[in-house]
Amino acid sequence: MSKDTSPKVARARPPERPTRDWIVFSITAALSIAFVVWGFLDKEGLKTISADAQNGVIKYLGWLFVLATTGFVIFVIWLAISKYGRIRLGKDDEGPEFRTSSWIAMMFSAGMGIGLMFFGVAEPLTYYVSPPPGTADPETVEAFKTAMATTMFHWGLQPWAIYAVVGLAIGYGMYRKGRSQLLSAAFTSLFGDRANGPAGKVIDILAIFATLFGSAASLGLGALQIGDGLKFAGWVGEVGTPILVVVIAVLTCCFILSAVSGIARGIQWLSNINMVLALVLAVFVFVVGPTLLILNLIPSALGDYIQDYVAMSSRTGADGDAELAKWLSTWTIFYWAWWISWTPFVGMFIARISRGRTIRQFVTGVLLVPTMVSLVWFCVFGGAAIRQQEQVGDLVKDPNDINSTGALFDLLDTMPWSGVTAVLVMLLVAIFFVSGADSASIVMGSLSEKGAHEPRKPTVIFWGVLTGAVAAIMLLIGGGGSTALDGLQSITIIASVPFVIVMLVLCVALYKDLRTDRVMKVESRSSLLVERAVAIGEDSYGDDFDLVTTYSETGTQPVIHDGVDPEPEPDTDTEKMT
Repeated sequence: MSKDTSPKVARARPPERPTRDWIVFSITAALSIAFVVWGFLDKEGLKTISADAQNGVIKYLGWLFVLATTGFVIFVIWLAISKYGRIRLGKDDEGPEFRTSSWIAMMFSAGMGIGLMFFGVAEPLTYYVSPPPGTADPETVEAFKTAMATTMFHWGLQPWAIYAVVGLAIGYGMYRKGRSQLLSAAFTSLFGDRANGPAGKVIDILAIFATLFGSAASLGLGALQIGDGLKFAGWVGEVGTPILVVVIAVLTCCFILSAVSGIARGIQWLSNINMVLALVLAVFVFVVGPTLLILNLIPSALGDYIQDYVAMSSRTGADGDAELAKWLSTWTIFYWAWWISWTPFVGMFIARISRGRTIRQFVTGVLLVPTMVSLVWFCVFGGAAIRQQEQVGDLVKDPNDINSTGALFDLLDTMPWSGVTAVLVMLLVAIFFVSGADSASIVMGSLSEKGAHEPRKPTVIFWGVLTGAVAAIMLLIGGGGSTALDGLQSITIIASVPFVIVMLVLCVALYKDLRTDRVMKVESRSSLLVERAVAIGEDSYGDDFDLVTTYSETGTQPVIHDGVDPEPEPDTDTEKMT
């Protein structure tokens, strides 16, 4: 489950040419360009400030990320099992727009991407040789269990609950209330018309910033992994910042060409091919690697994840442990920030493919399907890597110097056809980015063009180019090489802080919407009328009475009577219910 690089849903052409929201567009564009210029002119200054800001966020707001993400899981599960679970994202009698099999397939594709390619081997292997502080001794059976449970914690329920909150809010607003797909429109129940005013514009601006830096982080990870692949294949020597910037530039140009050509179907085709290639790669490692271990690991990892869930959900730096604080900033809080930064994009995607589904169906599918995909993926790649390290010890020689970007290539090097599979990995990462950046830039274009379903190409291209520029700056302040990931992590964490607040308020707005939904009003009125009629019947007739319905005097409201039917009006139907 990673960053969403799934095939885009077909977009209906708007009846009128989309118009740019100059306030939203100008402010976000100016601040984003200023960030890029600052990075080029004063890299060290930006690096110092971002590092200090990151430390401040971890120290003073780490609890907010931990509580918020856990709260989102509780909130969406509660919605699914409560009376609100039967409310549809559409009309009461509207069926799902997509068949369940197609919907699940798209959920599967939404759960794949650069993140799984980058961390599929690196994360479980890292936890095995260097477990989270205070958990287990390195390279032991307990470390193996902790590694898989912690990895699943970062890629399981938490991220998809975050996406589900935004997806539910946007889907409910669009298909149930007839609102636009702007994120600000989801706050109408709280702000009223002000959701279309300054408050709404601030929300949309924050959504664009979150998507921009989240997309840039994914692009940076992709560039790091492709750079290591080029080195592994012997095509380049040491991979420094210049090579990474060139990789980013090439990928950005590929995206621009795809956007200008208008080959939406071609990008969808590429994305589908990517899903097949990812499946082929996973099956290859499953068959060539320790197959029996992987099969045993799937239920074992799931059980360890469930067993340790509460402890992992409450892990913070409250005791002042510097080692734990550093670990949280590198892993857990970085992940929560990364997922939160992707919510406008992924949330809008899953909202647009979920029309006609009930909230209960939506939450069940969004939480469980990608979580199970991630479980299988990490058991295949992480399990194979840990077994190789356990038996041979050639993947990680120094626990303090783990090659996260090249871990997948190191694993493939222990298997047949490593040259072919290395090229396949680079191709997968590249297409993941091209298709994903196309979709993410469309979301940013939509947010800056008043919710247009198909924003204009210049706007989409602008955000795509800016994504590449921001990714380059994030890598530059990391210093390149083994520290390049630091810049991606620090900026992503800082940029996501305001959007955490937006999402918490969004939960309140969604609950207020659902509480006043037509289904809830009908249920409340029906219960009241039936209770009143039963009370009157008991008082008048004891246990020997029936309930019947007829029209009220206005001819518009049904009234429940007790006892004998009244004389019906000439054109009134009367239905007797025992």
